[in-house]
Amino acid sequence: DWSGNGIIGIQHYLKRIALVKGDITRQRVDAIVNAANNSLLGGGGVDGAIHRAAGPELLKECRTIGGCPTGEARISLGYNLPARYVIHTVGPIWRGGKSGEPELLQSCYRNSLAIAENHQLKSIAFPSISTGVYGYPLKLAIPIALKEITEFLKRYPGLERVIIVGFDSIVFDSYTQSLNVLKSGSR
Repeated sequence: DWSGNGIIGIQHYLKRIALVKGDITRQRVDAIVNAANNSLLGGGGVDGAIHRAAGPELLKECRTIGGCPTGEARISLGYNLPARYVIHTVGPIWRGGKSGEPELLQSCYRNSLAIAENHQLKSIAFPSISTGVYGYPLKLAIPIALKEITEFLKRYPGLERVIIVGFDSIVFDSYTQSLNVLKSGSR
């Protein structure tokens, strides 16, 4: 129940998070987040899908950005996407969790949200960063993502909507379970 009806005492910021199963390139938001590689020049998974949907102008602009270190984020225009902007962030490759992966994943969300704030964006859509080909375990990535998003929403009321897009049922259902636990704990 995203409207909050019937949920007693739920925190306002949790009502600003939505889950969607599907294609991030179709989200009508101010910005979508791209789980990019360091070059920002396209790749597989969500990165390739965003580049294909945005058109060749995105690649042309990304060539001028000069890449992006892991954990950081950069912004470009959205071109042929319904989103005005693409925020590119480079998640960590999972190496067992002892190589700074959790901190780098936190930085991806934190830096993407900081760009949203700096550009006074009202809506943003995230994929599940690093949980695809980069191999970050979903059950370890979700708490990091939700913590960074909720902490940000507590501090910054200007961001009205954060959409987490699960490409498949596994990602969508896992986020749904975690968000429901978070909601039930906020009563």
